[in-house]
Amino acid sequence: MSQVEFHDLNEFAGSDKRDITLSSDEIELIAVKPLPQKRRWYKFFDEYEYEDLYDGGKKEHKWYHWFDPNDTPEERKYIIKLDLIITIYCFVSYWVKNLDQSNVNNAYVTGMQEDLGLKGNALTDLTVMYNVGAVVGQLPFIYFFPKVRMDLVIPGLDIIWGLFTLAQYRAKSQGEMMAYRFLIGLAEAPFFPGVHYVLGAWFKSHEIQRRGGIFYMGNALGSTTAGLLQASIYKHLDGHNGIAGWRWMFIIDAIITIPIGILGFILWPGTPDKLHSIFLTEKDAAIAKNRARRHGLGAPKGFSWKILKQLFSSWHLPVLAFWDILFWNSSALHSGFILWLQALGTYSKEQINNYSAIPPALLVAFLFIVCFGADFFRSRWFFLCLSQLVNAISAVILAIWTVPDSAKWFAFMVQYTAIAMSSVMYGWINSCLRFDDEYRSTVLTIVNTLAQQSTVWTPLIFWQTSDAPRYYMGYVFSSVVSFTLIAWTFVVLYFYKRQEKDYYYKRLHEYEIALQTYNSEDSSEFVQQADDFTEKSLGEKGSV
Repeated sequence: MSQVEFHDLNEFAGSDKRDITLSSDEIELIAVKPLPQKRRWYKFFDEYEYEDLYDGGKKEHKWYHWFDPNDTPEERKYIIKLDLIITIYCFVSYWVKNLDQSNVNNAYVTGMQEDLGLKGNALTDLTVMYNVGAVVGQLPFIYFFPKVRMDLVIPGLDIIWGLFTLAQYRAKSQGEMMAYRFLIGLAEAPFFPGVHYVLGAWFKSHEIQRRGGIFYMGNALGSTTAGLLQASIYKHLDGHNGIAGWRWMFIIDAIITIPIGILGFILWPGTPDKLHSIFLTEKDAAIAKNRARRHGLGAPKGFSWKILKQLFSSWHLPVLAFWDILFWNSSALHSGFILWLQALGTYSKEQINNYSAIPPALLVAFLFIVCFGADFFRSRWFFLCLSQLVNAISAVILAIWTVPDSAKWFAFMVQYTAIAMSSVMYGWINSCLRFDDEYRSTVLTIVNTLAQQSTVWTPLIFWQTSDAPRYYMGYVFSSVVSFTLIAWTFVVLYFYKRQEKDYYYKRLHEYEIALQTYNSEDSSEFVQQADDFTEKSLGEKGSV
């Protein structure tokens, strides 16, 4: 399909249809198919039931396909470029972010606790201070994400958190370390919602799961290498130049992080509407906008107070925020594993750091199953529920605690299944919000902020360091949250299907008008079908 300038369909649908005539390319872009005559009850669980009717249709979708069968050769070249530039940078950047973040736990059991005189709930307090910084740092971006150049924001903040990571090596007290953790959280705050905002601008919603899965594999790699690096550094550099091994870890973290941030200024392109890249062209941006248009993604229009009205009148904020709060709290405290190994008294510091790499390494397999499975099999709700079911079983085992050590090992090994659903969930949230870019940015950031703020106070109640490694209240809390999240996923599915049904009828109405203005000789039959369908109210009650 040739690249063309498209009319605003909202303007078109609300105008006198004689005033605007769409081209054949534009009509093809908004083409929809009629609903089937009979609808089976199990179609409620088909998330793409309506999207398949207005976005090219479901055509030989195989689980092993990397591309959508409906993509043109030009679109496939475009997707390859995005994967080589955006997806790979997301992966590497998240690796160093989580490397920096995870090493606090490893440092705690490798000398930091003794050197800084950390007692009581100190480890929990360090986590809380990081989360406070992350919550505060996200607030301005509720407004600024669509306004600023994302090609500068993300890499620039990478460098800043690298510098604060370096500063941790010189900490002399718990208070100083807590200040550094707050500043790191502040600098890292926009990273996660910002990456998903950019992914949502370039990829279709069903494509985000795979890319988000690769992105989140950086999380797994960061946690895995944190333990292995700390073990190696403690063995080879502890005491070198009078610097403790755990302090060397933060120095090496910064040496890795800062160059990645500099590389981001070259690789990270921003969004199609604010494109600044030496690799992506305006033609690529045009392809992105055309794909977005076909998928229903709204173009940036500028912030409006109507967004606030929409924010408090729509189902999106309460339903998605509660969903995300459950997600952020479903995961058990990952430091519980190494604190249990430390409490056993049978493993050296080097062994503890090495063993700590196993659970996040298994996360790679969990991510492949959940993220790629949701994408290939076109069922986000099933794989979200699967990941939380495994996590709930893990939490129940650890809540009981009086089980064989082999059962504890199993429970700790599968703990990361809770976060394996992250990219699938945020990809789905992107899809729910895709019709308006500013609204998407606002809700996405608020939802993430509300969820993360809950982790400021829940650890103080359920995950007190003094309860380690038993954490009875914490594991009970985690299991209850996981089961609640499974149930709430079906609430999200209900509202999402209702929204998709309404949007389908809107697109059908627009297609009817387009066909009538185009005066295609072979359009009369479908126009009659469209007339029949669009007599129904968009707010029609009934099955979704």
